[in-house]
Amino acid sequence: MNDLPAGTRSVVVEREIPCPPEKIWRALTQPHLIEEWLMKNDFKPVVDHRFELSADWGGVECQVQTVEPNKTLSYTWDTKDLESVVTWTLTPTGSGTRLRMEQTGFRADQEPYFRGATVGWPRFLTALEEVLARIED
Repeated sequence: MNDLPAGTRSVVVEREIPCPPEKIWRALTQPHLIEEWLMKNDFKPVVDHRFELSADWGGVECQVQTVEPNKTLSYTWDTKDLESVVTWTLTPTGSGTRLRMEQTGFRADQEPYFRGATVGWPRFLTALEEVLARIED
């Protein structure tokens, strides 16, 4: 993982989703599904794979850090002067899966990025839940 400087902040979004971890994992790792809820991409769930997420406003350079199928996925999230790490954690529950997304590495002087992530990630997770509702188990 990247060594992030001390004093950085994180954005955390957690959701209880009534789906098995395997279904959520597919939506987090299959490029055509990622595109539906996040951005266009050339993602592969392979450690060290470099990929790009792209949208009308620009792109994000990423590199896969951790892949534990149906459990944990992390990748760098670098854009302009922001160097951060996004980590997804899936924990089975009695009624589905607890999904936790944490983006770490926001410096004190990166308030616009931090605010953007604070607003953006809940929207992305809502879109992810909509994709999960449409795809087969």
